[in-house]
Amino acid sequence: MRKALENRSSPVPVLAMVLLAALAGCTTKGTSTPTTPDVAQPRVKASELRAYCPTVTLRDGTAYFSTYSGDRTPDNVVYQAALTDTTRSCQYGDGTIIIDAAVAGKVVPGPKYHDGTITMPIRLAVLQGGKVVYSKLQRQTATITNGDTATQFMFNDKGITVPRSGQNDLQVFVGFDEGPATADHKTAHKGRKRK
Repeated sequence: MRKALENRSSPVPVLAMVLLAALAGCTTKGTSTPTTPDVAQPRVKASELRAYCPTVTLRDGTAYFSTYSGDRTPDNVVYQAALTDTTRSCQYGDGTIIIDAAVAGKVVPGPKYHDGTITMPIRLAVLQGGKVVYSKLQRQTATITNGDTATQFMFNDKGITVPRSGQNDLQVFVGFDEGPATADHKTAHKGRKRK
């Protein structure tokens, strides 16, 4: 008989498991009002996944931008910025393609570093069959507060609408552009007289 009692399993572990299961059920909340499902995002069609979307390319010689304190020498660099990665997404409208282009970059402090904000001129241009159909010069800012590490930034040009030609002949270029001022800037200074 003693052997029969020793072979019997103890009720304590079984009881503990039953209590844990019961307590787990007590932690859930019941609500008297039904929850509404999240608003569904529009589904992406298979044709859109296979659709043409031009890549964004860094234009040769325009991936770097430096600011100087004095002469343009390496010892006088305040900040040096670099464009590093690009991405894009496209949507199609009536005879148009709408491009959202994004570029990641970083700013590295130079020998003449000081805390502050750097303003960088970035141009995004779209060519179709070799002809410019979109070009915009924008100002990107980045605030630098640490001289020991690089500061990252993200440039985004959304809603670039260009005509669809039926041929996959679009090219998207991005880069720093210290070239001529925009038309708005030129007209603001046009009326001044020089002495």
